[in-house]
Amino acid sequence: MNIKIITVGKLKERYLKDGIAEYSKRLSKFVKFQIIEVPDEKAPEQLSDSQMKQVMEKEGERILSKIANKEYVFVLAIKGQERTSEDLAHEINELGINGHSDITFVIGGSLGTAPAVNQRANALISFGKFTLPHQLMRLVLTEQIYRAFMINNHSPYHK
Repeated sequence: MNIKIITVGKLKERYLKDGIAEYSKRLSKFVKFQIIEVPDEKAPEQLSDSQMKQVMEKEGERILSKIANKEYVFVLAIKGQERTSEDLAHEINELGINGHSDITFVIGGSLGTAPAVNQRANALISFGKFTLPHQLMRLVLTEQIYRAFMINNHSPYHK
């Protein structure tokens, strides 16, 4: 199975890089795991609605260019469906059983994801109503993917 995260922007904080590296290493026992960063679109602090739309569209094009037709795509979105860790574990397991060996998670930029990215998604998922920095979300998502494999392998990691 191949799992990747496509995310907008570069990760700068060392502590986040270290945490992601640790969970990535742990995940390598189960899957081929990778994180792909696409450049964020530079924009002024105050944006008009049309400028926001343009930024999201450009970032969306970059995201979509990294997704193959065969990939099952989860897009993280505030309006997505919330899942428990067990739900995500079950869903990943079922996808593998049903022949979806390429699973992609998308974390948009600070403005969210373009409508075209959301339309490409097989599922929109939410990690709750909190607003989290998208760099921190990388760590949280990577840990939850690892936790899913621990749940599926009946590990005591998930208590």
